[in-house]
Amino acid sequence: MAVHHHARPHPGFRAPSLHRRARTAPASAGPATLAATATGAYVFAGLRLLTGFVFLWAFLDKTFGFGYATPSGKAWADGGSPTEGFLSNVAVGPVESTFHAWAGAAWADWLFMLGLLGTGLALVAGIGLRLAAVAGTAMMALMWIAEWPPAQHLSDGSPSMSTNPFADYHLVYAAVLIALAAAGAGATWGLGRAWARLPFVSRNRWLL
Repeated sequence: MAVHHHARPHPGFRAPSLHRRARTAPASAGPATLAATATGAYVFAGLRLLTGFVFLWAFLDKTFGFGYATPSGKAWADGGSPTEGFLSNVAVGPVESTFHAWAGAAWADWLFMLGLLGTGLALVAGIGLRLAAVAGTAMMALMWIAEWPPAQHLSDGSPSMSTNPFADYHLVYAAVLIALAAAGAGATWGLGRAWARLPFVSRNRWLL
């Protein structure tokens, strides 16, 4: 039995949503406007699925060691640590020693892997995109700090090989996550509409 819940008006900021604009578009909207709105929804949906697969694949490869970034036998399921290799090799930045201390810690492994899994599943399913944006952006920020693109040299004086002092792929992923959440990109090719109609989600809009 379907449950229909009409959310009460809620004051304050609400992120724009492609599916909300499409649903409330006036009947007088021209074909070009409607086509552009629909195209935008599909573009965001495709971007959401691709980004979700990036996070989900990273989780699966680190868990089971498919031989891509994680060699077979060194996966999390085999007793390996998904954070030790990366964090122990941090060689630049203001919190280099902190990352070294975190490397291989059980809590760091669990938080990192749960972040990858949760963000990946949320993006693929099209639900909880705001939470996914927060979690994914936090992970990207930490990885950006670990690689520290502003530095031209590592701690030992060797060239860092940084190609840009600020913008790198971590920031691009973070921007994509925020854009997907702001656009309500889970409504197309996802479960976003059904998720938004659930009573507990309607009462807690931060779960969208």
